[in-house]
Amino acid sequence: MRITQGCFSFLPDLTDEQISAQVQYCLGHGWAVNIEFTDDPHPRNHFWEMWGLPMFDLRDAAGVMMELNECRKVYGDRYIRLSAFDSSHGWESVRLSFIVNRPKQEPGFRLNRHEVTGRRVQYTTTSYAADRPEGQRYGAS
Repeated sequence: MRITQGCFSFLPDLTDEQISAQVQYCLGHGWAVNIEFTDDPHPRNHFWEMWGLPMFDLRDAAGVMMELNECRKVYGDRYIRLSAFDSSHGWESVRLSFIVNRPKQEPGFRLNRHEVTGRRVQYTTTSYAADRPEGQRYGAS
C-alpha cells in the first residue's frame, strides 16, 4: 500500500532532478525548506523528526539536496519529506510538502472498528508498522 500524503503523492516517485527543481522553486519564493523523517506515517502524525534545522537564507537547491542525501544515508529505510515554509506576513505556514523517500516495503494501515454507546460504530486506522518498536518498523520480519 502506497502512502499518499502531501503534494505529488499520487505520482511516481520524483527523481532527484525533479526534487531539486521543486526545491529551487521554493527557494525562489523565499520559503525556508526543512527535511523531516518518520517510521510512522499515520495521517494524524504531524510530528515527524527534523533533520537539522530549517534552511533559511539558502538560494541554491544544492544545499538542500546535500542535506537530503545525508538524511537518506542515515534514515533511508524511513519516510523522508521536504516541507517549504512561507514566513511572510499573512501566510506563516507550510506552502509545499512532499515525500522524497520511502521504505522499500510500505505495510499500510488496518481499519479498526469500535462499537460505542447507542449502537454507534467508530473507526480508526492504525499503521501496521506501529506494531513493531520504533527503529525496527521496516526491514526483515
